[in-house]
Amino acid sequence: MLRDPSRKARPSDIPAAIARMGMLQIDTINVVARSPYFVLFSRLGAYRLEWLEDALATGLLAECWAHEACFVAAADYRYHRDFRQSRAGHWAHRSASKTYAQARGDMDALLLRVRENGPMRASDFERDMPATKGWWGWKPEKRWLEAWFAMGGLMVSRRDRFQRVYDLAERVLAGWPVPPPTSVLSDEAIRSHFIGDSVRALGVTRARWIADYCRLTPRVTDDELAPMVARGELLQVAVDGWDGPGYAHPSQVDLLADGARSALRATKTALLSPFDPIVWDRARALDLFDFEYTLECYTPEPKRRFGYFVLPILHRGRLVGRLDAKAHRQEGRFQVKGIWLEDGVEADDALMVGLVRTLRACAAWHGAPRVVVDRSEPRGLATGLNRMLARET
Repeated sequence: MLRDPSRKARPSDIPAAIARMGMLQIDTINVVARSPYFVLFSRLGAYRLEWLEDALATGLLAECWAHEACFVAAADYRYHRDFRQSRAGHWAHRSASKTYAQARGDMDALLLRVRENGPMRASDFERDMPATKGWWGWKPEKRWLEAWFAMGGLMVSRRDRFQRVYDLAERVLAGWPVPPPTSVLSDEAIRSHFIGDSVRALGVTRARWIADYCRLTPRVTDDELAPMVARGELLQVAVDGWDGPGYAHPSQVDLLADGARSALRATKTALLSPFDPIVWDRARALDLFDFEYTLECYTPEPKRRFGYFVLPILHRGRLVGRLDAKAHRQEGRFQVKGIWLEDGVEADDALMVGLVRTLRACAAWHGAPRVVVDRSEPRGLATGLNRMLARET
């Protein structure tokens, strides 16, 4: 996330980007593009949304419970599959176990129906009665499908208009270009892999930030990392201002060297999804970027400070503000309801130019190319951005 891409995105960039991040969290809110699409746009620029679904349907990606519900590279799926039992404390697995205990007969019958009839969506089960309470008020069949997905009996074979299409796990895996090994890894090997992969994805990290990335329990400590450093699996580094050691992955030794001699230059301005791995650990975002962030879509409207689905603004390696946006696709209008800069951030020429370029690119990708900024803090920022946007129209 240092610089804008040097070329247009290609289909192969989708699984490659997810592999670099380790996972891509899924969320369905769509006032702007749904989060998984938006996270990829922040890194790749404009691309065709169907490329993500194509990578899933062709077995280059898988869906599973990781940080939360996520896309992961197919090559990493076996670690999440074999780690399922160690994640029994995750809310999704607790809910799945409870659902199966309460509806074993119905769930077994549903699994048999999928086995006999082939892949199914939740919408294939029609009901006249209202949905029952539970996971987001889902109807029973949706809860059963999701429980089997969490338990590993079903996988997502593809998505149809973003709806999950479920099939037997063995059938999905058999259709992959490279099916995962059937041998089961030990919890120790899986935890070591996830620690290393989390450090690689985070860049330079403190021990206390590592566990959240893959939802590891117990928390990762410096004592646990010491043997990995001794074996050369991780690098220990000193970071100015940190009161303890930092850690990096050996694959990034060249970037570390560039950073040590101040040769890394961040020039990128980007809008981030609330579920972007840069900010999904709110404690890390506060600690590393001095950026306090709360997702307010679950907060009653009168109590919201900023907005429903506020996007953090990344500018030249810093989180400098936040922006509340809505894409009015039918009108061709990208509405910025509000934009707020952090205390001490100046709306200088570099930031203004970066914001205008990012807003125009984001709006065009949404099919809503006319950008209007309603209000801002500081107040003059909205006026300046609207003038610049009008000049570029």
